[in-house]
Amino acid sequence: MSDRCVENTMESLFTPQSLSWWEMLTRLGSAALFSFLLGIERYTHNKPIDFRPFVVIAVISAALLIALTEFAAQSNDGTFSIDPAKVFSGILTGIGFLGAGALFRDENVVRGAGSASAIWASGGIGIICGLGFIWLAGVVAFFLALLLYFSSGLPNVHEAKDYNGGDDGEGEGSGKS
Repeated sequence: MSDRCVENTMESLFTPQSLSWWEMLTRLGSAALFSFLLGIERYTHNKPIDFRPFVVIAVISAALLIALTEFAAQSNDGTFSIDPAKVFSGILTGIGFLGAGALFRDENVVRGAGSASAIWASGGIGIICGLGFIWLAGVVAFFLALLLYFSSGLPNVHEAKDYNGGDDGEGEGSGKS
């Protein structure tokens, strides 16, 4: 193996091939910044999760899309194809499980839905940044941050009631015996 071949192999291991360093860092940095806006709102309003998971989720989501782009660009196999919808679905499903951890039930009251949905949204923002649609991720983050900020003073607890108007879930027609 020649020195030139080893040098090209090493360069491909440590250098983006389809994106410039600037573009890659812009995508990751945007994912971090936009998700930080959501996370810091949750943190400052003493919600059950701080800002760090928001940033981690968005950055790794963006990184997975960037890695996928790089992998596809470096593949020499003409039959190689990746279905982006399956990748998005896998990422968002995994984040959904994390968001579910922010939800909890206290008798007939479910809490943490705002944080759970914001966690899921930060993954979506990371995906959008990873695809290079920074403008769209910025607009989405802006509107979600506004929603979270201005809705923080609203009542966030609604008691669950079954469809017959009872409040214990044990009423007639609830399916419980």
